[in-house]
Amino acid sequence: MKVHLIKAKTALEYAEKHAASLPSFEEWIYKVERVESWEKPTDMKNTFATASLLGSSCSRVFFDIGGNNHRVLCEYYFNKKIDTVTLFIKWIGTHAEYDKLCKRGEQFTVDDF
Repeated sequence: MKVHLIKAKTALEYAEKHAASLPSFEEWIYKVERVESWEKPTDMKNTFATASLLGSSCSRVFFDIGGNNHRVLCEYYFNKKIDTVTLFIKWIGTHAEYDKLCKRGEQFTVDDF
C-alpha cells in the first residue's frame, strides 16, 4: 500500500531548528513518501530497521532519526479499501525528550500536531 504522511512540513520545520539532523529528516520523509509495499504494521520495520511499534493494542510507531538522536512518533491507519497507509505525525523530539514522555506514560496519547 502507498503511504500518505500527514504533517511532513512539521517534521521539516522541527529539523530546520536542529540543522545537523535536517538531512536525516529529509531522507526519512523521502523514503516514507515512496513506500508502496506496506501491508501490515510490521512492514514498517522492514523499511526502517530502527522503527518500533508501541504495542498490539495501539496503532503507534516511533522512528529513530539522525542516528537515534531524534524520534518521530506516528499513529498509523491501514485502509485496504483505498490501498493506502496514513501516517499521522503526533510528536517529534529528541531521544531524551521521548524518554521523559514515556516516563509520564504519554507516548500512547500525545498529540502535539
